[in-house]
Amino acid sequence: MPLPANGSAWPPPHMAETYRHMRRDDMWYRGDPRELMRAHEWPEQHPQMRGDNRRRRFGRSTDEALYPSKREPRLHVPLAGDIAATSADLLFGDMPAIRCTTTATQDRLDALLDEARVQHLLLSAAEQSSAISGVYLRATWDRDTITDRPIPDVVQADQAVPVFRWGMLRSVIFWRALPGDGSQTVHRHLELHEPGRISHGLYEGTPDNLGRAVPLTEHAETAALVDSLGPDGVSIDTGIQRLTAVYVPNMLPNRLHRSSPMGRSDYAAPIYPLFGALDDTWTSWMRDLDLARARLVVPEAYLQNMGPGRGAAFDDDRRVYAGLKIPPNDNSAAGITLAQFAIRVAEHSQTADSIVRQAARSAGYSARSFGLDSDGAAATATEVDSEDQRTKTTTKKKAGYWRYAVADFCEVLLDLDRTQFNRGLKVERPTVTFQPVAESPLSKATTIEMLNRAQAVSTETKVRMRSPELDDTEVKAEVARILDETGQAAPDPGGTYPFSR
Repeated sequence: MPLPANGSAWPPPHMAETYRHMRRDDMWYRGDPRELMRAHEWPEQHPQMRGDNRRRRFGRSTDEALYPSKREPRLHVPLAGDIAATSADLLFGDMPAIRCTTTATQDRLDALLDEARVQHLLLSAAEQSSAISGVYLRATWDRDTITDRPIPDVVQADQAVPVFRWGMLRSVIFWRALPGDGSQTVHRHLELHEPGRISHGLYEGTPDNLGRAVPLTEHAETAALVDSLGPDGVSIDTGIQRLTAVYVPNMLPNRLHRSSPMGRSDYAAPIYPLFGALDDTWTSWMRDLDLARARLVVPEAYLQNMGPGRGAAFDDDRRVYAGLKIPPNDNSAAGITLAQFAIRVAEHSQTADSIVRQAARSAGYSARSFGLDSDGAAATATEVDSEDQRTKTTTKKKAGYWRYAVADFCEVLLDLDRTQFNRGLKVERPTVTFQPVAESPLSKATTIEMLNRAQAVSTETKVRMRSPELDDTEVKAEVARILDETGQAAPDPGGTYPFSR
């Protein structure tokens, strides 16, 4: 797969629909109300209606004929961002165990992952993958920045043009638009990753056309690459036979393109209408608060004239008013009337909770993952586990995609470390084990108690079930303490009592 030819359409036509879906997912993920407003503009002849005769949520003006400049405030609830963040937290809140069989290789891999703060990188990658259907992990190096190790990196799926064969990534072009001078000319840096080689290209074109290839030295962002290029002035030899990029799908299959190896977003149920409905609910709720502000209706005689052309006003802090000729028994329009409407708190709250539950369920999570109880009543441990089962299942499915991708990526890092930084280590593919989704302490205690009552579990197993993070030495020490405190430890035959007299 060579770099694209001059004059190619960009983005490539075969990626146009995929990018369009990613832009929509990204718009909801970022949650910028102004961008949502622009995206939901409607025909001028029907300012409050869409093509399907449904009212639009964002951008609808209020009383345009009377108040052209007044726009109804629309509130946005960032549920899309919450879903993506929850997905990442469940996967990488605890760093998975990454293990090699060779001690020296394991030590070096631990150092690479720790120095590069890989857990932070994976958390960020998983959140973005949840939102826009997938993400790429890229391994590179820059001796001017970091002199003694390769650099792990994340590339967004909407900045990549991949080539798959039999569902496996064979090559990929990462691209980015470079800062310009404000003109219509667009400079793009293309980085082609193939097995054993990385090629670079700088193109000068327009927003929808790649344009012509120009020397890398013509832009400050790419000029530093020239010194590291090979004899052809375009590519860099990686020194390894594998690809220096890994694709991680968020979830498969892609429901819009079932045969595509590209993943699907957590929003692709689709749950976009639910995002809009939640915004509608909160906007209506806040409108109730605004309408329910206490207002005083007073007779005109109570108003103080502010002068010619300045109208009249009522001072609600005033203690004494001038005498008014009002009959003592006139209670009709002469008094001050308080106008205050009710706020529909319960209705709005229940509607919002129902929408969040449905959106969470469609995204593959339980409502409890977003702080919502099943029905507000106290739940047993069994009911809690049943409610959380959907979240656990989704997390396990995602962990399956990430387990293979992280193992491949760590092997690439070790291989680059060996070839580019002269490390005399054995390169091997590590095993990756994700921590199980945390079980509630009450449920865990109930399970251990039932096994113990059936005499089907040892003390060591009970300790491991209770605290899976303990190593063998810590487990043995804990078992010894428990046996000593409960009097179940075997007595010392060499003691004086009761074995010797």
